Amino acid sequence: MSRFLSHLFLGALAATACPAQELAAVADPGLPGGSASDASIFTRRDARAITLAIPAPRGMIVDRNGQPFAQNRVAWQLGIQYQQFEKADRTFVVEWGRARIGKAKLLVPGVVEPTDDELWNHYRERRWLPLLISTHLDKAQKEKIESSLGSGLILHPVYQRYYPHGSLAAHIVGYTGSVGKLPTGPINFNEPLWEESEGRAGLEYLYNKELSGQAGMKKLLYDEHGRKFPEEQPKRPRPGGSVVTTLNLEWQMHAEEVLKDHARRGAFVLIDVNTGEVLVMASRPSFDLNEWIPGISEKRMKELEEDPATPLYGRAFQSAYPPGSCFKPIVAMTALDTGEIDPDTLIDCPGAITIGNHTFHNHNKKGAGAINVVQALASSNNIWFGKVGMRLGSNTFLNTARRFGFGDKTGLPLIGENPGNIPTNEWMLAVEKRRFKDGDAFNMSIGQGPVLVTPLQVAQAMAGIANGGVLPKLHLVNQVQDAYGRVIKQAIPERRNWLGIDAKAIEVTREGMREVVDGGTGRSAGLSFAELCGKTGTAQWKIANKTNLAWFAGFMPYDEPRFAFVAVYEGRPGENPSGGKNAAPIVKAFFEPLKEEIKEIIAPAPKALEVIDEANAPKAEPVTEEEGAEGVIKSPDGQLLDTTPAPSGNEAEVEPIPRALEVDPSELEEPVEEE
Repeated sequence: MSRFLSHLFLGALAATACPAQELAAVADPGLPGGSASDASIFTRRDARAITLAIPAPRGMIVDRNGQPFAQNRVAWQLGIQYQQFEKADRTFVVEWGRARIGKAKLLVPGVVEPTDDELWNHYRERRWLPLLISTHLDKAQKEKIESSLGSGLILHPVYQRYYPHGSLAAHIVGYTGSVGKLPTGPINFNEPLWEESEGRAGLEYLYNKELSGQAGMKKLLYDEHGRKFPEEQPKRPRPGGSVVTTLNLEWQMHAEEVLKDHARRGAFVLIDVNTGEVLVMASRPSFDLNEWIPGISEKRMKELEEDPATPLYGRAFQSAYPPGSCFKPIVAMTALDTGEIDPDTLIDCPGAITIGNHTFHNHNKKGAGAINVVQALASSNNIWFGKVGMRLGSNTFLNTARRFGFGDKTGLPLIGENPGNIPTNEWMLAVEKRRFKDGDAFNMSIGQGPVLVTPLQVAQAMAGIANGGVLPKLHLVNQVQDAYGRVIKQAIPERRNWLGIDAKAIEVTREGMREVVDGGTGRSAGLSFAELCGKTGTAQWKIANKTNLAWFAGFMPYDEPRFAFVAVYEGRPGENPSGGKNAAPIVKAFFEPLKEEIKEIIAPAPKALEVIDEANAPKAEPVTEEEGAEGVIKSPDGQLLDTTPAPSGNEAEVEPIPRALEVDPSELEEPVEEE
């Protein structure tokens, strides 16, 4: 990460210098700030000593490689700059201002029209400062009109927040808003040159203090004739610090494009299973963050809030979906870990089974005969998992689910993260007015009923299965740097929870997930360059309008997992999506175009080679049969040397990382016909 610290620092300083130069260029008769209580107001009516605050540019929000999600640029506002009139009555001042407003309307749309009182009061109390009458103008708009301004109109430069990729990672990055309108009336000491901004959502809000910076200071002095003396800038503004996320901007952009091509609504999450870093977290649909710059209208905000597609809703972490068959690996591991089954246990699986007065069907309504756990995972057999779930009892596999992070927030800096729901005995008594029954165990073991999860939680659980012993603590922010590029906060890989699952149980479950892709329900996700492990899932979601979900979650590669992922496809009302048909292709479409890049990342570390000078190398004596022909050789001094190949780096055990979770409700439903 250190390779771009200087890049962030220089970028921040450039953002400071640029507006300062612009401000100096227009600072003649009207840069803000003043002291209405100064004695010169009474002794020399038009003299002023004005002290103004120069708002600091906000720090940047960048990806893991220093590419910006949020930065600053210079914008301009059209303003009326009054002159010092020798004899000015109200009528003259108002008419003079109206003439400038009329011209401004011809130059830019949306000019704000002050009232007569506002024009007169501004001249009396604030004529040394411009009266701003337009929204922010970009460089092209500025260049188009600046030669036509004429007397009394100026372009006032300001810092503007800017999101160079618009809607990219919008639910994570967030947006800013104005702290408040510029003051009116007598000029106050140290009032800001332009409206200041603050974080209102996402990382902009959560790291507002670190991003805000420190205001600078500008002093202006005018004599009794309104003439301006050379200004002073005793303090330059200090930019805010930078927030360095764990996201990969290019991969995030790619993921959002893949979602756009494959799903009307959905989500995709990618996690590094070793470090817990969130590399991609995409939700569709999204919204353009630049609509909040400099401010969003009430009408537009209402449109976004009432949009049935809910673009303001970050599906990757704010949703609460039934997991469907993505939950089955949890049940499989629990059964193997507790000894309820072993890898060779065969369970008879008819096409349907009746419990009480309810009949549960396999997803394809066909019987499978007697199958083991690997076959059950590969074919996603509802009857097998329902039977095993009833044997275990609800609390047993739900407790495992909690260890894998379900039912609790991940702890990432996200606003509105949903904890999901892993029901307890207390929850059942409070909500359902009864205890768990066999039907509940069957239903929840196939990911239906009151079990609710977020895509982020599912990806986190897959990371736990992938690294085989620990649930990693997730990270979304890698570093926070100050204005000088110094790291003041640093994320460190750590575990969230010890999973406490037998290694063999995890190994068998992973084998079943490999079979899901190698000829099972998730074969459409298969990659050309690596062995993928996954689990398809389809779930009833919005029962009233018959809306179903499709899931595909897993990790890759099989041998040494590096990435955990999840893709969610929201079906249309009445549509019958499936994990294999709709969600698995999203995963393949994400990974395949990144083939060369990912192959390099997941490749085993190269081994060091020893170069031997054969001319001067000592000669080894031949090994006798008694010494053994395998694994030993005699050195020149007669000692036996062990030459058995050392285990490769691939075989070394690496300690992973862990965490925990919480609760919320749903309904008991019959399993969806999926996969």
